[in-house]
Amino acid sequence: MERKTLREAYGAHFAKLKEFSTADAKITEENTYQTANLKTRPIMDKVVSDNLLPESHLEGVENFEDFYDQVKNGKHGLILVEHYSNTDLPAFLYMLEHSGNEKLVDLAKRTVAIAGMKLNEADPYVRAFAESYTRVIIYPTRSRINNEQNAEDKEQAMQEELKARKINLSAMRAMDKCKRRGEVILVFPSGTRYRPGKPETKRGLREIDSYLRLFDIVILVSVHGSILEIQDEDMLNDLVCQTKQIFAASKVIECKPFRKNFMESLPEDTEDPKQKFIDYVMSLLDEQHKLIEEKNS
Repeated sequence: MERKTLREAYGAHFAKLKEFSTADAKITEENTYQTANLKTRPIMDKVVSDNLLPESHLEGVENFEDFYDQVKNGKHGLILVEHYSNTDLPAFLYMLEHSGNEKLVDLAKRTVAIAGMKLNEADPYVRAFAESYTRVIIYPTRSRINNEQNAEDKEQAMQEELKARKINLSAMRAMDKCKRRGEVILVFPSGTRYRPGKPETKRGLREIDSYLRLFDIVILVSVHGSILEIQDEDMLNDLVCQTKQIFAASKVIECKPFRKNFMESLPEDTEDPKQKFIDYVMSLLDEQHKLIEEKNS
């Protein structure tokens, strides 16, 4: 049977999405924190529930619970998640919410995702999907560099850099408020969806080092299976498929000793130790991914 794109499969819901959408189409330092739109959320939940096969499940539930307990006791928690499609966050939160486990249900409610500006600014329907979840919105480094390189002149490039600085400073302040409220921050460390044949899309961003320095504890979550398959840069052109999806959590990691021990293991003349550290974090995620794949094959 021929697979449908997201636009083809759920286009009938787009009118409702547009009607319910309230999120800003342009991101400034004034609107980097955006709470979930509970009117658009049921449509996103439908996309997930329609396509998750019954075998879909969470692995390492005890690790999710330990993470939650420590957050409840005052620790500042970070979740680093592999990224394959735009339904990674919706499916992850949906499975936590429908786990039947009170701790995991509350963990889902406490989760705030870091999101790039593109989800708000690229397309009104993509924006409507994205606003179903509470987010702190950033100006990604990749986007800033690209926009500066495409600037008409030096002045425009400087303005773009200033815009990025203001937005990201506001985002850091918003994230700090989330931490103080006992919310957890979810980040996709690659900063983009993985595209087969393009290993650079799976490399961790150097900036993730800053997140690990700001939090007390972290769990690494590997993603197995995906409801959407990327075809091109048009997010609504992703192919929809029913799939068995698994989200697996590592044991809870204490951020500061984890980072300190790795940094101290590097030779003094190591070039860009922060990137080396993030490469190591991504290698742990990759190892975890392979182990879960073998276990469930």
